[in-house]
Amino acid sequence: MGNWLRWLVFGVLAVAGFVAVQQGWLGFLSDKNLVASYIHSHGVAGLMEIILAGAVFTGVGAPRQLLAFVLGYALDGLNGTLLSTLSTALGATGCFFTSRWLLRTSLTERFGQRMRQFDDLFRQQTLLKVLMVRLLPVGSNLVTNLVAGCSEIRFAHFLAGSTLGYLPQMLVFALAGAGVGQADHYELLLSITLFIIASAIGAFLYHSHRAKALASPVSSQS
Repeated sequence: MGNWLRWLVFGVLAVAGFVAVQQGWLGFLSDKNLVASYIHSHGVAGLMEIILAGAVFTGVGAPRQLLAFVLGYALDGLNGTLLSTLSTALGATGCFFTSRWLLRTSLTERFGQRMRQFDDLFRQQTLLKVLMVRLLPVGSNLVTNLVAGCSEIRFAHFLAGSTLGYLPQMLVFALAGAGVGQADHYELLLSITLFIIASAIGAFLYHSHRAKALASPVSSQS
């Protein structure tokens, strides 16, 4: 992509972000009552607008868990999970390609060694490793998207790992939102339990992979 086209895309994204902030869309998405009212009054068209706004919301670094909570409150646990995951995956996709088209060359020139280390780490079992990162309840969604876009990893593996990794936490927070909306203590308890399970799975995958990485050099020398 030519430099002029990169800057054109960057300008369009900057204007879109500015308009979203000026119109109060990012703040609007954090208000569960306003979002619920908007969806119920605007129907399918309003829901599509919320999904696209949510993609921008999470794409610029806002917490995806908040979006899941709000949509769980506005809809229900299952629909809130699926639609917030779809919205966040769209945001991650936009961020990934923005990084790959606009930032990859400059960041590779400046941080070439670190980018090569990232590529070496994610070259094998990419989907599983992206899934592991998404399952952990720590880290930055925005930074992960940007770094992945600048790396050599395949987009299909990035998207599949991200989407699968998003689902457990989105389910947790969507159920919590639905529980608040319906005053259902069982859904709140279930969401807490699932959050603990998802975090434990992420931690297990992380430590398992780390143990294998440490054992590999030893076994190769034996």
